[in-house]
Amino acid sequence: MNDVGVYLVTDGMLCDRHGIGVLGVVRAAVHAGVRIVQVRDKDASARDLLALTVAVADAVGDRAAVVVDDRLDVALAARLAGHRVAGVHLGQSDVPVSAARALLGPDAHVGLTANTPAHLDALVRLPRGTVDLLGVGVVHPTTTKPDHPPALGHDGFARIAAATDLPCVAIGGVDLDDVAPLAAAGAAGVAVVSGICAAPDPGAAAAAYVAAWSGGAGRPLGGQPSGGRVSSLPAGGVR
Repeated sequence: MNDVGVYLVTDGMLCDRHGIGVLGVVRAAVHAGVRIVQVRDKDASARDLLALTVAVADAVGDRAAVVVDDRLDVALAARLAGHRVAGVHLGQSDVPVSAARALLGPDAHVGLTANTPAHLDALVRLPRGTVDLLGVGVVHPTTTKPDHPPALGHDGFARIAAATDLPCVAIGGVDLDDVAPLAAAGAAGVAVVSGICAAPDPGAAAAAYVAAWSGGAGRPLGGQPSGGRVSSLPAGGVR
């Protein structure tokens, strides 16, 4: 069974709400047991996002896998410079996942947002191994993604997860009460933005999500990512 656990997605504005900042939030979350961090900043320039990604990757070292939201160029640049960036998570309007896989190589991580049967149908036509993980949502309406598609709820998420053999991480308004139901619905993990980034104590918030996932998924998290392909990690990463 795949076990991604708690997947942190960064938001610079929310991380600054209590003066902690992205690096502070990431360090606290990883210390609490988060093993995947997606660096996301929709408004940053390529140069600024690269600097942030490198700083995050260097801060967590081999304790967590770091992926870049949307920007394949940034992920490639960080990896080329020798930093521990596992890969990229792409949306439906970003560069094709087949191109990302070809450029990043077989050992990198390529994630994809998918929330409709048509998205899953398109995946079937790709070579196996092109995509490692699906981000499925939104589960609930969320202000961190104002242009989100209609909310799936737990049942809608379950239908998507049951229709693919790829690990599915639930995202979008996921709070602590959602963790166990989403695990029961077939989630390989839960992606959290504001629940950790906006918390006055992000370490405690992350620990609460990790504990909820451990109980809901029926087994503890563990394992240490190598910074390479997330799908090849031991328990605690996608397998």
